[in-house]
Amino acid sequence: MSGTQSSRPAPVGPRGGPFGGAGAPATKANNFGPSAKRLLGTLRSETPRLIVVLVFSILSVTLSVIGPKLLGEGTNVVFAGFLSLQMPEGATKQQVVDQLAASGNQDQANMVAAMDFVPGAGVDFDQLARILALVLAVYVFSSIFGWLQARILNGVVQRSMHRLRLQVEDKVHRLPLSYFDRVQRGELLSRVTNDVDNIGQTMQQTLSQVVISLLTVIGVLTMMFIISPLLAVIALVTIPLTILITVLVARRSQKLFVQQWKTTGVLNARVEETFSGHSIVKVFGHQKEVESDFRTENEELYRNSFGAQFLSGVIMPAMMFIGNLVYVAIAVVGGLQVAAGLLSIGDVQAFIQYSRQFTQPLSQLGSMANLLQSGVASAERVFELLDEEEQTRDDDPAETAPDEASRLEFEDVSFRYVADKPLIDGLTLAARPGSTVAIVGPTGAGKTTLVNLIMRFYDVDSGSITLDGVDTRHMTREDLRARTGMVLQDTWLFSGTIRENIAYGRPEASEEEIVAAATAAYVDRFVHALPDGYDTLLDDEATSLSVGERQLITIARAFLADPRILILDEATSSVDTRTELLIQRAMSRLREDRTAFVIAHRLSTIRDADLILVMENGAIVEQGSHNELLAAKGAYWRLYNAQFEGAAEDEDLVSVPTVPLAAPPTTAQIVVEALAESEDAVE
Repeated sequence: MSGTQSSRPAPVGPRGGPFGGAGAPATKANNFGPSAKRLLGTLRSETPRLIVVLVFSILSVTLSVIGPKLLGEGTNVVFAGFLSLQMPEGATKQQVVDQLAASGNQDQANMVAAMDFVPGAGVDFDQLARILALVLAVYVFSSIFGWLQARILNGVVQRSMHRLRLQVEDKVHRLPLSYFDRVQRGELLSRVTNDVDNIGQTMQQTLSQVVISLLTVIGVLTMMFIISPLLAVIALVTIPLTILITVLVARRSQKLFVQQWKTTGVLNARVEETFSGHSIVKVFGHQKEVESDFRTENEELYRNSFGAQFLSGVIMPAMMFIGNLVYVAIAVVGGLQVAAGLLSIGDVQAFIQYSRQFTQPLSQLGSMANLLQSGVASAERVFELLDEEEQTRDDDPAETAPDEASRLEFEDVSFRYVADKPLIDGLTLAARPGSTVAIVGPTGAGKTTLVNLIMRFYDVDSGSITLDGVDTRHMTREDLRARTGMVLQDTWLFSGTIRENIAYGRPEASEEEIVAAATAAYVDRFVHALPDGYDTLLDDEATSLSVGERQLITIARAFLADPRILILDEATSSVDTRTELLIQRAMSRLREDRTAFVIAHRLSTIRDADLILVMENGAIVEQGSHNELLAAKGAYWRLYNAQFEGAAEDEDLVSVPTVPLAAPPTTAQIVVEALAESEDAVE
């Protein structure tokens, strides 16, 4: 689109307040399972890398699980060595066992019988060194595989979030204007930024940990059953308790996490609109009301966040408590089994380590419930955006109008924003090439809606709008809007230089064309007073420029675009009277052989329009030239008299003559002629 910004209709819902309202987003259902499944579906294209991650995770966990068993063997070597020093050298192991049994020390006899040693030989340091070297290698390779899987998984998550952001960005551009009319900007920004970032952080922190924790539980449980089925059964008591606690807490915290992110969106909307309208807040003395609303919403966010984090934070201490109980049970029962000769000291040591390894991933899985709840809550909000109904697709193949097409016709057009509230009914009009059609009427009459229909921000409910006989609904929106330039009362400039903001109308324009357009719109007059001229950087609010100067830049942007259809919605309302006169002179050249639609409240600015349409309640109640409508003494006459208090008959008001050209003027011609007439006007 060649225009500066989109036009928006009057709100159709409850949007009170000085900034268009701060209604809360619609309540969302908590649907954890399907949302979590859909979130995992975003990783589908990364399946090969995920398989590699899984393989590395299995290798890392397997090696880390083997470690305690090997350390237990080392402990057995040390213990057996020291025990052998207590035995008479030269005796056999069986002799020592029989002697202990004969003396009534059956428990010691059983324990010694379960050990492998040579009486009097001492510690076998060679065997101990081999075991420790093997343990070192096991843990080193376990760490390497763990690092590799974490690195690959990090790339998987970041690429997935990159794709998700692209999907959200593409979706925003496919949404109809009606979506932006009913959703606050702060709420939309919160979904696009905060919620997507939260999803990425959740996946980054939980995916790897979940895989590692589950594999660790399986591996450790296997080793525990190999060492002692009895102790393994005792350890298994933690699983149902862990599941029970996690489910009970998650059920209560999920709603709070959803509410937390919804409240974050509401608070962001409040901050965004307050900062955008900061001067209005000051002028009308609403600081206390704004501060009160902020405190209320901030307090609600605090309560939701605190409740969600507190409930989810209960899981980890509960898991640790259960783990400690199991640890005590294993230590007692394991000690009894060692005394009975059913287990070695090393096996008990390994089992105690495994019990810690077993309860730790369970605790981690429980503590990750808060992250998962928060991430899935954000995912639901993002998926809700992605599932919004899109604008209708362009025809494929689409029709196209001639390059010089600029004749617009409305044929029995009807439209309404709300099904049961008619706005425009049976509208018929024709705007011929080179003509200027002015649209006037009271607020809410449908003037801006007419522009929305021309630009296909909305499609008509019935009837048709044609461009040189081609129904605009059968053209692509890009094609239609590329032929159209729009300048609105509310200026829109982006962060960048003045040159870049003007070139937004035609990025491939040369420096000479940019300067020519700026000169035609009288931007060149004030640019040279700025420190960096055309390279002056503007923020998104362009606070370094006056409202009128910002408006002139948007007009220069439309000049540079050189459109076939020009839409001006109170485009000169923010400039002084003399500058307005000069801009009108330049625009009169720009409008030659082009169709221009001018929405105006200051009726003096549209006296020379070829056709003036007077709209009331979505219908054209009068049409004609300025003099014809005054003579009719109808709706236009009433508007004119109300504005000028009886000055309607004053024929001495400044009129802006137009000079017909043989062919559509270039921007350079516009500049030369506008400057020449501006000098005459000054004189």
